[in-house]
Amino acid sequence: MTDRSRPGPGRGWLLRLVIAFAFAQGAVSMARPAVSYRALALGADEAAIGVIAGVYALLPLFVAVPLGRRTDHGRCAPLLPLGVLLISGGCALSGIVSSLPAMAAWSGVMGLGHLCFVIGAQSIVARQSAPDEQDRNFGHFTIGASLGQLIGPVAAGALISGQGGALGRTSALALLVSAAVCAVALTSLWRIEHRRTAGSGPKPGPKVPVGKILGARGVPAGILISMAVLSATDILTAYLPVVGEHRSIAPATVGLLLSLRAAATIACRLVMTPLLRLLGRRALLTTSCLLAGLLCAGVALPVSLPALAVMLAALGFCLGVGQPLSMTTVVRAAPDGARSTALALRLTGNRLGQVAAPAAAGLIAGAVGVAAPFVLLGVGLLGAAGLGLRGEGRTEPPPAGASVSVRSSRRSAPGGCPRDRRAARSPRSDG
Repeated sequence: MTDRSRPGPGRGWLLRLVIAFAFAQGAVSMARPAVSYRALALGADEAAIGVIAGVYALLPLFVAVPLGRRTDHGRCAPLLPLGVLLISGGCALSGIVSSLPAMAAWSGVMGLGHLCFVIGAQSIVARQSAPDEQDRNFGHFTIGASLGQLIGPVAAGALISGQGGALGRTSALALLVSAAVCAVALTSLWRIEHRRTAGSGPKPGPKVPVGKILGARGVPAGILISMAVLSATDILTAYLPVVGEHRSIAPATVGLLLSLRAAATIACRLVMTPLLRLLGRRALLTTSCLLAGLLCAGVALPVSLPALAVMLAALGFCLGVGQPLSMTTVVRAAPDGARSTALALRLTGNRLGQVAAPAAAGLIAGAVGVAAPFVLLGVGLLGAAGLGLRGEGRTEPPPAGASVSVRSSRRSAPGGCPRDRRAARSPRSDG
């Protein structure tokens, strides 16, 4: 007997998740530059700083897939406070220790905490969103990351000062503050995972091989698109100051340009739903990657400052599409019972991109010039546009008028990711 009267979980859980993610991501975005400055104060050279930064991304590579497998057949919510505690601990202890190996270790703990939080949070969004709501909900979820990326570096810059030999003290203060900021996320982690979805996964069975997950049509495309978009964001953040130095643009102006890019990304995710209605997800994903590739290559041109600001705003808007839609692509394409593992593989790809892209950009910039990495990224984004054009995996939102109850649809979703077949929301649905 079906139950047509009981609604699914409201959207308050999503708002609380976005708030918690904003604090956690803001803490990480504040701590990462602070770690580099503190390492400099302890006598690190460029190679040592590169190793410390690499440990942040490399350590989580070894635990991403096991965490995803655990989440496929269990609750997601416990990973959120665990992630917050690991981030806070990594930030605080990085500000206390006085040796470079210890800083590298605690930087890795920080990265592990970020991975735990993101895997748990993304799995909850996938699990508690109907197919026709996934693009919207993933878009809103990633607003938290954009807010943290917008505010964190600004806060770090306000706290850190190298004047009068104070760099070691002020960078340590920034790390302790970032630990406190991350701890605030705990205040929003209540009733995130709905009771009816927390136990909706199947009993643990045979593990889906990683090769089968990667072989599912749409999963490799989603991973590669995410890598291309994240690499573009990272390289833009790292090398725009170098471009500014070559073009005599003041550091404060460069900071404003990067903030403009982040603000445009937030704006994009706020209007994701009407854009999807207007263009459709495949056209939106392809068009955004295509335009982002052209704009990224255009940053290499010697344009005026106002033109550069307009290009970066447009680029930030286009880059705002790739991450949430790549999450949905991977979730829909993954085999039943392996959706959290597929999301973990996507995060693994992101981490590999965060390690490889800056290294490749540094080699290319040193050999050809500072503009070359932006041209390379443009080519990568054009390739991502081609992947988006090929389409995604096996599922699409159901046709309008489909009528399946919330309870029965949640039962039909193995792998802990309910495949709710509602297309038209009832007045009592998620909102």
